[in-house]
Amino acid sequence: MTAGGVHEPVQVHFDDLDAMGLLHNSRYALLVERAIGAYWHRLGWASDPARSAFPDVLMAVREFKVTYHAPIAEPGERLVHFWLERMGRTSGVYGFRVLSADRAPDQVTVHAEGYRVNVNLDPATFRPAPFSDVIRTAAAPLLRTAPAVLREAAPC
Repeated sequence: MTAGGVHEPVQVHFDDLDAMGLLHNSRYALLVERAIGAYWHRLGWASDPARSAFPDVLMAVREFKVTYHAPIAEPGERLVHFWLERMGRTSGVYGFRVLSADRAPDQVTVHAEGYRVNVNLDPATFRPAPFSDVIRTAAAPLLRTAPAVLREAAPC
């Protein structure tokens, strides 16, 4: 964990590239999903309620926005920097950036950035359900305290 969110390493594979040799646009979302999933799995989240450290096990993506800046043109490690812009009663907004693996601030390339809105669902009804106190506590270190940079994100 670093100030202002988490930097999670992800791998771009050869088969993620399109016919032009660039990372296919749909794969940026996949990189973000893998990064956020890896983080929560380390904390004990599982889709099986019997194995999960959290009672909130059914979350659906409501909205996903990606703005592309610089193409990824080869396989290798990249970083996904993500944080929680806000966490409402039943939904949360992650901000993210897909970055080059260089950690020196003057060498980092921002390949893409955007936001993802998740909704916590009741497994019996598939209707929005309030987040548990347990997951709120676990998510607290991800919450951004600086002014929001993703103002166009959907309200919680």
